[in-house]
Amino acid sequence: MFFTTTPEPQTANSELILETISVTKNFFGDKSSGVNNITVFVPKGKITAIVGESGSGKTTLLKLLAGMIKPDSGDVFFHGQPLPQRGAAFKATHAVITMVSQDSQEMDASANVWKNVSNGLPTEDRNYQIQKTTQALNLLGIFHLRDQPFGKLSGGEKQRVTIAKALINRPEVLMLDEPFNQVDANYREGLQHDIRQIVNEWGVTVILVSHDPAELLSMADELIVIKEGEIVEHGSPQELYHSPKLLYTSKILVASTELTAAQAEVCGIASKRGSVVIYAENIRVDVMGMGKKWIVKQVLFKGFYEELIIERQEVSLRMFNYARGKYSVGDKVSISIKKFHEFGKWL
Repeated sequence: MFFTTTPEPQTANSELILETISVTKNFFGDKSSGVNNITVFVPKGKITAIVGESGSGKTTLLKLLAGMIKPDSGDVFFHGQPLPQRGAAFKATHAVITMVSQDSQEMDASANVWKNVSNGLPTEDRNYQIQKTTQALNLLGIFHLRDQPFGKLSGGEKQRVTIAKALINRPEVLMLDEPFNQVDANYREGLQHDIRQIVNEWGVTVILVSHDPAELLSMADELIVIKEGEIVEHGSPQELYHSPKLLYTSKILVASTELTAAQAEVCGIASKRGSVVIYAENIRVDVMGMGKKWIVKQVLFKGFYEELIIERQEVSLRMFNYARGKYSVGDKVSISIKKFHEFGKWL
């Protein structure tokens, strides 16, 4: 699978469900808004995540793939056929591509969970309505909330209800715009697991937008990295995490420190390029090292580990420390750097 800003031939053994061909969508005549000349191929039955800085075009691309907005130029295809725009004339395609937004605007805050999820099902067949609603609520583990008013639920519970409603008719594509933005940390992992199970068991294709690298790395099969309306990198989470081609990608996905070549020299790195990125996980306190030249400036509690901010000659690094409580502000340490990444112009 691949994502590009210009069309390329698709491999024969790929089964696509959605694709855009040279799609552009700008707002108010501003070419720096929206997306520009994007070609995307989305495989069936996978989780594809779109990641980028705020304003990079993530949500615009998602809405184009959902048929919610019309491109200025280019085409969007669903199963190889032009995707109709959502509007006054409802098409069958619109029922099998569902969107879940962050704000849950489509939900009735005063109605209970059961009514919200079942709303839109045929009312003439009561048994069918009960069966489908019960299945959807059980799928997301929220049957016990069926009589609760939607407006009084927690953020995580609301998101589960909204997703249950979106899945009640077993769509082919589920689109999620920042699905875990208002979900508590202890609720988030369970919801992510449930979505993954739905993909595995039902074969649903999920396309999501998120700003949280932890969500993207743990959930997605494929990542699309978008910058200023253009796709700049793509691949599996493992590929992009361990071998990013761009500085932009590394800064989005990883807790890291960006250094100039001169600053990298302070760390013992002789870089041949303009920028060096060191992941916090790749720095270790070297207990056998000679000369404790780095000073601990901050110790940040992170639960089962700490994040240390260390400094030498006005160069600061972020590193993880799993021996909690061992180091204090002002301590001097020696470090070793396991791996680093070089980006930018050659020197």
